[in-house]
Amino acid sequence: MHTFLEIPAALPADHDRAVLIGRVWMEGTGPVLVRVRDDGLYDLSHLAATASELLEMADPVGTVREYGGGRIADTAEVLANTAHDQRDPALPWLLAPCDLQAIKAAGVTFVASMLERVIEEQARGDAGKAEAVRRAVVAVIGDNLASVRPGSPEALKLKDVLIAQGVWSQYLEVGIGPDAEIFTKSQPLSAVGTGAEVGIHPGSAWNNPEPEIVLAVNSRGEVRGAALGNDVNLRDFEGRSALLLGKAKDNNASCAIGPFIRLFDEHFTIDHVRQCELAMQVTGADGFVLQGASSLRQISRDPLDLVAQAIGPHHQYPDGFMLFLGTMFAPTQDRFGPGQGFTHAVGDVVTVSTPGLGTLANRVNHTDQIPPWTYGVRALMRDLARRNLIS
Repeated sequence: MHTFLEIPAALPADHDRAVLIGRVWMEGTGPVLVRVRDDGLYDLSHLAATASELLEMADPVGTVREYGGGRIADTAEVLANTAHDQRDPALPWLLAPCDLQAIKAAGVTFVASMLERVIEEQARGDAGKAEAVRRAVVAVIGDNLASVRPGSPEALKLKDVLIAQGVWSQYLEVGIGPDAEIFTKSQPLSAVGTGAEVGIHPGSAWNNPEPEIVLAVNSRGEVRGAALGNDVNLRDFEGRSALLLGKAKDNNASCAIGPFIRLFDEHFTIDHVRQCELAMQVTGADGFVLQGASSLRQISRDPLDLVAQAIGPHHQYPDGFMLFLGTMFAPTQDRFGPGQGFTHAVGDVVTVSTPGLGTLANRVNHTDQIPPWTYGVRALMRDLARRNLIS
């Protein structure tokens, strides 16, 4: 994993012109908001106490560029110290780049993952039944619904046909119906950053990473930037019942965001997000390697439509929110036996990358073996007040 915590991999390919916002932990101080450049991390604390506050500014990019901020650490040294197994707690290390924002996610936004959700449901969370169910479902539905626009008259006609054939699903409802699935992935301040361990529940035998783009949205619904994310998912828990979605999604360290938020400017915009090609790799301690990709070009709902469905007259986020856009990655490569498909093993290293956003790298462990989440909003407010950044 350490290779992915070096500047050439961790930072965007065009990092010399990117405006990157991050957070670092400094012992005795707490989280510090920084601008990240290849030569160092620059303190933004007296410009904005939190990432949430920064994104509320009328012109975050211009303000950060003009502010500058004092240099507090060397970027290469901080990245190296961010690796969970080589961390010196007395030195700065990277956190997830968001803080007070709600952490939301859009589900079933790609045809490939929509079909896999239907399969999970039909298999009742049993990975051993997945391949047979997959063949049966594809025989009825087909494997190319990409041309179906969610909520369109054509989608409604397809819904009627599938109901008549007895294969309608709650996942098809949010996949091609008018309403997107927007759910709470995890809580403010609970996300881990690059270099940290991500968690799978020890009771899960069928789970997977979900490589995604994560939009940084302020309280007015304005998208201010983007980061990489890994929405760790327990397929067996969710497959047993949709009412277990919270248990399938929200566990200790099951949400990774990072390495930084890249603010939108003239060099990187929402149109670049729409064209993003995400690469993902899982490398196991046993030598197993899984590679996958997720193309935002194939998303079934526009990212700004997903934002509009998450916030508006009926739902507000006064501290803003981070929105996972969903993934088309649905691993079916057998790992532990024919027809079993993919599931994580402790020690897997997962990387999510794209040239415009760098690389998010994490190691997999059981949720009860990862240090528990203990630093919440009260602790943050206490530390900010102690530093005279809030009154």
